[in-house]
Amino acid sequence: MPRFLPEPEHRHGAVAKAAVLLVNLGTPDAPTRRAVRRYLGQFLSDPRVVEVPRALWWPMLHGLVLNTRPRTSARRYARIWTPEGSPLRIHTERQARLLAAGLDREVRTPVVVEHAMRYGKPSIPEVLARLKSEGCERILIIPMYPQYAASTSASAFDAIAACLQQMRNVPEI
Repeated sequence: MPRFLPEPEHRHGAVAKAAVLLVNLGTPDAPTRRAVRRYLGQFLSDPRVVEVPRALWWPMLHGLVLNTRPRTSARRYARIWTPEGSPLRIHTERQARLLAAGLDREVRTPVVVEHAMRYGKPSIPEVLARLKSEGCERILIIPMYPQYAASTSASAFDAIAACLQQMRNVPEI
């Protein structure tokens, strides 16, 4: 297994691209028990979110929480779900589109604007890999949280750092 992810082919004379990545917390793919279980499993497995020793937390998470909570949470998600999907995903996508349009009007150099979710889809690794493959060498990352917290901003930067460790040539962040 290679140590680093494959690098995009270098093209002499190609202009390096810049990108803005809006990062939000995340959402299940659907308001179903299975999708909510998958989302909660990822979210509640993060040591920045639940700061309990793993030996104590894992049995509770996999024995109790992920077998009872998804049913209740799925019903609650269903109440706020729209025909377009999760409100958080819809609004984050809209913010990215509006920012891209504003930057197109105000900035001479093209800037790619994407969004990612810390938990769920589109994932941070998926979007960073896509930006890198598109030739983005400068990426401004904006956590979309109202204030700093270890369970939000720090967790997002943990995920970003893990992605960057897999890249041979790291973009400017």
